[in-house]
Amino acid sequence: MAPSSSCLCLFLLVVCVLSAVGNGESSSGLMMDFYKESCPQAEDIIREQVKLLYKRHKNTAFSWLRNIFHDCAVQSCDASLLLDSTRKTLSEKETDRSFGMRNFRYLEDIKDAVERECPGVVSCADILVLSGRDGIVALGGPFIPLKTGRRDGKKSRSTVVEQYLPDHNESISSVLDKFAAMGIDAAGVVALLGSHSVGRTHCVKLVHRLYPEVDPALNPDHVPHMLKKCYDPIPDPKAVQYVRNDRGTPMILDNNYYRNILDNKGLLMVDHELAHDPRTRPYVKKMAKSQEYFFQHFGRAIALLSENNPLTGDQGEIRRHCNVANKNHYEE
Repeated sequence: MAPSSSCLCLFLLVVCVLSAVGNGESSSGLMMDFYKESCPQAEDIIREQVKLLYKRHKNTAFSWLRNIFHDCAVQSCDASLLLDSTRKTLSEKETDRSFGMRNFRYLEDIKDAVERECPGVVSCADILVLSGRDGIVALGGPFIPLKTGRRDGKKSRSTVVEQYLPDHNESISSVLDKFAAMGIDAAGVVALLGSHSVGRTHCVKLVHRLYPEVDPALNPDHVPHMLKKCYDPIPDPKAVQYVRNDRGTPMILDNNYYRNILDNKGLLMVDHELAHDPRTRPYVKKMAKSQEYFFQHFGRAIALLSENNPLTGDQGEIRRHCNVANKNHYEE
């Protein structure tokens, strides 16, 4: 190839890269305001639906936030979490790791509202992520600019949930490794676990710290409350037995979580380890002192999580209904 031709190719490559950056496009194929031309009202519709649902059902905001974690951490941010079980495949949302998750039916309400405006255009994967973003705002958290352009997966990933999704009883090393595989560093992990500032934890997840003996690592001042809420060593999974993650501000996403876990009031083992492991404790202390610092790293980590290996371009599909792949829907 002649020198002039090489220079021309290099120039065109640089122009393409700069053009992508200028449009807010990332290496994942996502971009800011993806639906600007195809469905300009999409994000506004999702935001208004989230506000409406939150007004009626406060716990929906917790669900939207948790959805990002449970969907995007398992191989791909592709709304596979929302698929129902079929004759051949168990859904992700029916696995043990999805225990306590709910409000999936309300995502269909959001999808229906978007479909009325722009049929077959906006993916359930983007609705899942954007509802999570707006749910964070409803809980008092920061507004996080997120890219869109995801497409929907066609199959459940239930067989690999345990492999990819960090668990509250895993070692902190395992949790850090799983998030690192998604490009999220220790500060990001500490920030993401700040989600435990809101919502509640079912006693099923806690009894091993209370029975047959109380975990000595727990703050003794907090134990009576936990025992009052979790009075049964073998709680009924279907019963309403739970402890608020943060008794002080249970409905607000804030940095009170970090003060709690430094005071040994974390409910889950991962909360306790986060506050005491030398790789994470410095960030816990910083976030306990500064909500701005917490929000800064939380926003960055949510963005990275939401861009984990998405389907884009001609991959996947745009589901008509979030709980079923198009092929299965049309075959019924």
